[in-house]
Amino acid sequence: VEEIGEDVQSLKPDAVVVDNDLSPAQIRNLEKAWELRVVDRSELILDIFANRAQTRQASLQVELAQNEYLLPRLRRMWTHLERMEGAIGTRGLETDRRLLDRRISDLRAQLKEIEKRKRRQLDTRSEEFKVGLVGYTNTGKSTLLNRLTGSNELVEDMPFATLDTRTRKWILPDRRTVLLSDTVGFLQRLPHHLVASFHATLEETIHADLLLHVVDASHPDAATQMNAVDEVLAEVAPGLEAHIVVFNKVDRVPDPIHLHLLLGNHPAADVVYSSAHTGEGIERLTECVQSRLDQRSNLIQVDVSAGEGRLVAQLRAGGGIIEEEFLEDSILRLRLRVSETALGNLQRAAKGRAQILVLEPARSPRAPI
Repeated sequence: VEEIGEDVQSLKPDAVVVDNDLSPAQIRNLEKAWELRVVDRSELILDIFANRAQTRQASLQVELAQNEYLLPRLRRMWTHLERMEGAIGTRGLETDRRLLDRRISDLRAQLKEIEKRKRRQLDTRSEEFKVGLVGYTNTGKSTLLNRLTGSNELVEDMPFATLDTRTRKWILPDRRTVLLSDTVGFLQRLPHHLVASFHATLEETIHADLLLHVVDASHPDAATQMNAVDEVLAEVAPGLEAHIVVFNKVDRVPDPIHLHLLLGNHPAADVVYSSAHTGEGIERLTECVQSRLDQRSNLIQVDVSAGEGRLVAQLRAGGGIIEEEFLEDSILRLRLRVSETALGNLQRAAKGRAQILVLEPARSPRAPI
């Protein structure tokens, strides 16, 4: 404390930022010793989140986390009134606490309503294959989303550029469509109340059929960042694991040995080396996702008369066609992969007009990939 006090006197900063979570008493004592504002790790992260929040949901989540952080720290805000006659400071403190408790309850109720709407949205997409991007902040998730879906989401070289979940359609080479979601980046020692308040935002990602853990392979501390993401996932959704690890920004990695060390115990089949900026590895990543989607799809064979133009167009429009061939009597045979819902719709539409044979049934949606 004395050594930093000497630095404060010589450098004359506006504040001292501490890379740890401090108790209210610690902050009060340090501010008294240094006669300067002290900001701990959680407060700094919350300030950054507040500056990045764009939507109503993100603003509510940040405000909730800030109020929960502030509640036990109210006393130091009233210390200038504690010696005044009549204990004005104490009365003011109790009033502020009641107001803050009421606001926290109100924010939780609003966020619960948002979470219900999110769940209803997820229910409507239950039959669609969902891919979630998770990773440390600033690893290139938004750039990867733009590269894969052709969207134009905000990309900035700064922490927490994305606070809201963004879901876009990703059309695979065989014309099948999956939903790709990007959300807030994780951070080492992320404040617990922040994780809790952002649960609704993470909801769409943690309920994905497949997770892509995006890692900044060029970062010198990439291994630590990977562990931080795993810890947050374990807290938000116990038992959930990322299925494919995407080592991004490989165009910036000067030494291949660094990539080999990062690989660690991850099976090679579950690892993709890519650069969302240059496009390197994107084809391999697409193949991996397509392979996982195949496991959730039915492989079917359809024999249909070439004269059934509308039905043939419907089959082709759905994508997933593996093979087409003409048989005798103008019969078109198609082999394709379709979801459970698409198969049911097709069976109803093709009744009496085509023969459908299931060659390989889909793996249960709840079975791990």
